[in-house]
Amino acid sequence: MRRTPIVELTVGEVVVGGAGVAGSSAARHLLAADVPVVVADTRFADAQDAGVPVAAELRAAGARCVGIDELLADPGWTDRTGLVVVSPGFAPTHQLVVAAAAAGVPVWGEVELAWRIDRAGWFGTPRTWLVVTGTNGKTTTTSMLESIVSADGRVAAACGNIGLPVLDALAAEPRAEVLCAELSSFQLHWAPSIVPDAGVVLNVAEDHLDWHGSFGAYRDAKATALHGRVGVVGLDDAVASGIETGTATRRVGFTLAAPDAGQLGVDDGVLVDRAFGAGRLIPAAQVRPAGPSGCSDALAAAALALAVGVAPLSVTAGLTDFTPAAHRGEVVETIDGIDFVDDSKATNPHAARAAIAAHDRVVLIAGGLLKGASVDDLFVEMRDRLAGAVAIGTDRDVIIDSIARHAPDVPAVTVFTGDDGAVNVQRFVAGVPVAENPGPAGAESPADLVMRHAVRQAWRLAVEANSAPGSEPVEAVLLAPAAASLDMFAGYGRRGDSFAVAARGLRGTDVSASR
Repeated sequence: MRRTPIVELTVGEVVVGGAGVAGSSAARHLLAADVPVVVADTRFADAQDAGVPVAAELRAAGARCVGIDELLADPGWTDRTGLVVVSPGFAPTHQLVVAAAAAGVPVWGEVELAWRIDRAGWFGTPRTWLVVTGTNGKTTTTSMLESIVSADGRVAAACGNIGLPVLDALAAEPRAEVLCAELSSFQLHWAPSIVPDAGVVLNVAEDHLDWHGSFGAYRDAKATALHGRVGVVGLDDAVASGIETGTATRRVGFTLAAPDAGQLGVDDGVLVDRAFGAGRLIPAAQVRPAGPSGCSDALAAAALALAVGVAPLSVTAGLTDFTPAAHRGEVVETIDGIDFVDDSKATNPHAARAAIAAHDRVVLIAGGLLKGASVDDLFVEMRDRLAGAVAIGTDRDVIIDSIARHAPDVPAVTVFTGDDGAVNVQRFVAGVPVAENPGPAGAESPADLVMRHAVRQAWRLAVEANSAPGSEPVEAVLLAPAAASLDMFAGYGRRGDSFAVAARGLRGTDVSASR
């Protein structure tokens, strides 16, 4: 690594906001380049002993670690600071950001820092950047893209919001020539300079409105991915298809319909390219995860890869070899012909819609933190596919109310713990409570206890639906929460694991016990 800072950092300290994965990565790389770093985090009680392991690690590397309130109480901190680098969770209204902006101190995200470091040649010749964003499907598309690029014989790194910080991907050995960067709206908001070789906006639906302040601001952050040489948009999504690209950007669309010239799509059951001259790519039936959303993600990944010269045969090979990650449409159990499907990664209504649309008829488990997003359109559009619904989490009543208004024929249940630790199972007809069945407190954590009862209730609804004369069979009990998990679980993965354990525990259980 070069030991000279990039031109913007020639004066002053760099304040890194947040000591999580992204913030710690930024601090470590800046310190390695002899840049003075102050790490500010709410967990750091004082500059001497924060009681947090990462503080000791950063301090040993040369950083000064302080609490955010402690930093802001110092009237001279902005005079000493040349740059603030914030982690993705720092909204534009955060007090650290507001104070920096008022003092004229530039604020970057860790992706903006990575972009500028790469362009400045800290890690050698700048890399090829392929950026993936959207409300739903980012991780699957990014993983597909990495598989495709790797099949072409190039060293690729899936990074960004997918887990590996972009800075760490730049520094990793063997050297990755292609960065397959999944970037959230937060990361793109704080990375205005990024100009990828190709980028895609898969779709845009209500999400993170509490962070961005408006849907327009959320959409505009996503549009940053389209500032490069090739901009790919999802034509089947009303918002994504309407985002304008720059005059210097080649615009390419993808659709689940037969594509026109300059597009990718599905024709006669085969994914085809009519933008880059690749032609037939792979039968839709061979794409995993199965269903419309899987094919849509595959088309997007193919478009990005073809945009940077990946061979068509490598697209086919990469998609053929691709295996979806856990918690993204994963069948965790099958009982009496009913699949239990973990799509815990469906953390917003748009993602839940795609998960439901992959099946003809399901019983849905949903709920958690909706973050201000509406579920009305979800139940209007998907009501005919729902044989029942079980609502959990903080916003369970919002879900029940929406079902009552937009899908009143769908039987619904809520499951939650009471003050005494016992589980409350409340059943509804058209939004009106008809029965309540408190369950035992049990020895599990409250979240796991709720999930176990929710899965049992969902199974009961599925069995009842399949027993009704002339009914369309229920394919799956589907965990597609349409909401974040942090009200109950440490993350969507932990929520999915709890669902899987509960589903596997049903074997040999009498469904009548759930009544």
